[in-house]
Amino acid sequence: MKAINIVEGNLIWSEFTDPRPKKDEVLIKISATAVNRADLAQRAGHYPPPPGESEILGLECSGEIVEVGREVSRDRLGEEVCALLGGGGYAQYVCCPSAQAIKIPIGLNLTDSASLPEVFATCWLNLFLEGGVVEGDNVLLHAGASGIGTAAIQLCNAFGANPYVTLGNKEKLDYCLKLGAKNGAIRGKNLFNEIASWTEGGFNLILDPVGGNYFSENQKILSMEGKLIIIGLMGGIKSEINLGHLMMKRQKIIGSTIRARPNSTKGLVMKNLEKYVWPLIESKKIKPVIFKTLNISQIEDSHKIMEENKNIGKIVIEI
Repeated sequence: MKAINIVEGNLIWSEFTDPRPKKDEVLIKISATAVNRADLAQRAGHYPPPPGESEILGLECSGEIVEVGREVSRDRLGEEVCALLGGGGYAQYVCCPSAQAIKIPIGLNLTDSASLPEVFATCWLNLFLEGGVVEGDNVLLHAGASGIGTAAIQLCNAFGANPYVTLGNKEKLDYCLKLGAKNGAIRGKNLFNEIASWTEGGFNLILDPVGGNYFSENQKILSMEGKLIIIGLMGGIKSEINLGHLMMKRQKIIGSTIRARPNSTKGLVMKNLEKYVWPLIESKKIKPVIFKTLNISQIEDSHKIMEENKNIGKIVIEI
């Protein structure tokens, strides 16, 4: 098969050995994948795949199951699925645990379905399993116009929570407000002063891909027993913690990635998406937000778009 290889920092479409499914895995002929910030970090040498996972970039895909391991029902052959991957999505074929490949939503094509697994799995894990978001909660989403941000806005609204966003420019702000954010602010010097005025008691949950100096500012606007879930480090790895806020407000600080989670956890999350979120997509209450669809030959262009923060939602790559 062919897949993207990293050669001296460049992304090259190269020959690789065909993958073969283990006993509990499926082999997927990939139709499309999507770009995530983790791909950029791995390309730069900062985010290696977990042990045993493919070194090839790509944390999600859509396609057709063409082979199954001996413990997987042959009834799955020919299924059109989208899958959450530990790696390997920038390729013609990939193997993954059977539970992490679920049928695409009815009415959605394979290309658009490639935009779903990583962002909706990340949001489901962190909003509901880690964060325990319930109806009426106030949720702050930094990088609200990202793939995760646009998915989280819709999930919050679907389950009765109140999403608020921060983002980089007015175009992104306008889009997120139209998508269902209750309020939003453009990054700047007085960002957190503006945010603090939106709620009386602070935010029950903050989903933060920034880290860095956002940490201590996030603490100030967390509610009593609020949760700060850090899912990225775009702003750096070092910050200060206010132990007074932590103790007096009984704050909970959670670091979270989905890639290195046990397969059992990832399978559970995908099962939850199929049960609770796919019906909302099929009824058009939730939609995939896709900024642009490119071909694998344009993979360098897709990375540049994300590096420059130009996208609203996902960048999908057809194989």
